[in-house]
Amino acid sequence: MHTNSTATGAAPATGGRPGVPAPSGGLSGGATDGGSGAHALWRFLPAVSAYLLLVGLLLAADTRVGDIARYTFYAGWGVVLPGTLVFRALRRRPHTLLEDLVFGAVTGLVLELAAWAVLVRAGLQSVAVGWPLAVVVPFALVPGLRRHWRPGGYRRLSLGCSWSTAAVVGLTSLYYYQVFLSKFPVLATDERSRLFGDMPYMLSLAADAKQHVPLTVPQVAGEPLHYHWFTFAHMAMTDMVGHIDLPVVETRLLVPAFAALGVLIMTVVAQRITGRAWAGPLAALLLFAVGEFTAVYPNTVMSWTFGAPAVRLMSWSSMSLTYSQPLLIALVGVVADGLRRVGGPGGEDGPFRAPQFGRGVFVLTAMFATASSAAKASTLPVALAGLAVAGLAVVIRSRCIPWTVVGLGGAIAGAQLFATAVIFDFESYGLEVIPFGNIQKYWAEPLEGRPVLAQSGLVVAVLIAFFLNHQIKLLGAVPLLWRRRLRLEPAQWFLLGAAVAGPAAYLVVNGYNASYFTISAMPFGAVLSAWGYCEAFERARLPRAGKAALAVGAVALTGLLTWLSYRYSATWETFLHEHTGDGTGTEPYTPLLPALGVAAAFAVLALLLGLLWRLLSRGARGLRRRGGVVLLTAGLTLGTPGLALDAVQAQEMMWDGSWVMPASQVNAARWIRSHSAPSDILATNSHCWQYEDYADGLPCANYRSHWLSGYSERSVLIEGWAYAPRLMATANGASASGSPFWDTELFQLNEAAFYAPTPDILKRLHRDHKVRYLVVQRKAGEESPQLRNLAKQVFDNGRVAVYELS
Repeated sequence: MHTNSTATGAAPATGGRPGVPAPSGGLSGGATDGGSGAHALWRFLPAVSAYLLLVGLLLAADTRVGDIARYTFYAGWGVVLPGTLVFRALRRRPHTLLEDLVFGAVTGLVLELAAWAVLVRAGLQSVAVGWPLAVVVPFALVPGLRRHWRPGGYRRLSLGCSWSTAAVVGLTSLYYYQVFLSKFPVLATDERSRLFGDMPYMLSLAADAKQHVPLTVPQVAGEPLHYHWFTFAHMAMTDMVGHIDLPVVETRLLVPAFAALGVLIMTVVAQRITGRAWAGPLAALLLFAVGEFTAVYPNTVMSWTFGAPAVRLMSWSSMSLTYSQPLLIALVGVVADGLRRVGGPGGEDGPFRAPQFGRGVFVLTAMFATASSAAKASTLPVALAGLAVAGLAVVIRSRCIPWTVVGLGGAIAGAQLFATAVIFDFESYGLEVIPFGNIQKYWAEPLEGRPVLAQSGLVVAVLIAFFLNHQIKLLGAVPLLWRRRLRLEPAQWFLLGAAVAGPAAYLVVNGYNASYFTISAMPFGAVLSAWGYCEAFERARLPRAGKAALAVGAVALTGLLTWLSYRYSATWETFLHEHTGDGTGTEPYTPLLPALGVAAAFAVLALLLGLLWRLLSRGARGLRRRGGVVLLTAGLTLGTPGLALDAVQAQEMMWDGSWVMPASQVNAARWIRSHSAPSDILATNSHCWQYEDYADGLPCANYRSHWLSGYSERSVLIEGWAYAPRLMATANGASASGSPFWDTELFQLNEAAFYAPTPDILKRLHRDHKVRYLVVQRKAGEESPQLRNLAKQVFDNGRVAVYELS
């Protein structure tokens, strides 16, 4: 049975105006949540289906049922429940149940950070499972807070919109199963097991977060870590609250769960900002499925032309980006909602109008900004730039100071200052301002020079290639900007300013990590693009058959482009190399030719089909004023093959960022984990990044060993030091893989303990540096026979030996 009643203080489903019927636009009339159990079950079926699909994929990837159950409990008890209660207390009126739960989950992540800091600092890790009681008990006992347990007045999404959102979640789950979950084991199973090279490092940071506030560098005991490490605090809490082994969290649970959360928060944010229910799943699809336009297969690290790609590196190989995405998207949502207070309906022109958050928007902004600040360092600068553009637009239009913008900006700027000063200690990681420093190599002139016109054309071509590579998903914003003649609402200025600021920062700030500014701008651009596409789609007024034809055409074009790229990309690249430049493929712009060539071919094809459409529309009235949305759909589809090609590539070859992780090393480290205290320090002779680096007695040239600290969950006196902030600052933000250790005396002491031990050396390690175990990796070098006489051997599997100092 449906009702039209709402909770106290909630807006009625009709938008608060008596006698005005509720708009449709993806809604089930104006009804609030309610009804029979069978009907409620039917409405929750999309969410249940998406969850069961993910569970099935996790089971197929050898995840234990108990781990899935514990993670489900942890997510509900430790994140969603406390976060939802607090979010409901901060927002003014309810909108949809999905919005409450998803914003609540992100709010729970913020609360979790505070709980983590208190628990670890106080040494109360063993009782971490009870921290949500600090929220649950007041909301159960205080009369004014009890109403937030069961608010009413929710509006409902149509089943079509719900199933579409569930389908995007399912798409991300299938994708990550193909490229990640099914590729790497939780723990090494034999001596040839492989994994992504940075995974032990990320594992070691999560382990360190279980013991230290703030974090330290586990590979160099006691070295401060000036880095965006909030991700690893979350992983630590997952272990402490859910009692789930960290390797399971890292290799199975975190990535697909946060991908799903990212889809859901993007859905509700886009719906809230645009006022259109269907903008939600569309924005999520644009963000997570429309990738780079490269026309290259396979797309290996060597073929990345403009930094980190948005698809592959979005989650599984950059845990900090995985964790930061939902926080940033939630921040986009609350800031855009706050901008509704300074003019412009901000989405109220759409049929899916959402009530404003109210004064709680400032608290939510501060919370999400603070959590985002040290989740990914590139997020807040982009958001601040967008807010500055919106504020300037308001000042120009109203000729007065928009204090709401000032308040929102102050919250974000304060969070940025906190991260810069407290977390990062003003460390720049080697990034520096060099305009076009990341891309000018593509237009570098030969010794004999180029004509001015040719050089200018090449510069323009490189910038076009950059747009194609990362900005295809922004095409939907073009009709919105064109139709409004840049007379935008504050929220639209905010989205546009941030969408431009991200890639602009990459063009101005030199360094590989600057590409994360581009990626951080993508949620802003995806919402703006979905907004523009929805408006164009609405103006086209397509009949049902036309909508079906458009959808089928987009899927067919995706399949065609994917097949063409897979089948002919190598042939196309060879053809271009032979018929351009010097014919050898050695010109600096050569890597950009495949994308530019295909883009030129599609531009010509689009022009011809556009002329044909115009001619046909003279006789077929049904085609008039509808060519634009067809062209726009085709343009957005150009970025869709990347996702499918990524999945195919993952099945055909091992990613070149993976390396051997022998089971002998993992087993030895796990033995230490079971036979030591968290405060124990280890020493090792293993300093090279991967097992194969120890070849024929050659000296190590890549000091990125992380396996021991990662799988033992203990700090190491000196393991691998290439990621230490003090060295990365000298390497333009990259790992200082070949730099020697900075403390020569300490390093010599460490090495002598293995190759020339004496009672005095071992005593100094144990007394002065708190070393309990010496861990020998015999591939790196056989230990001195004297070590057996000076220390107690407690573990030996032939490849790795462990000695205890006392």
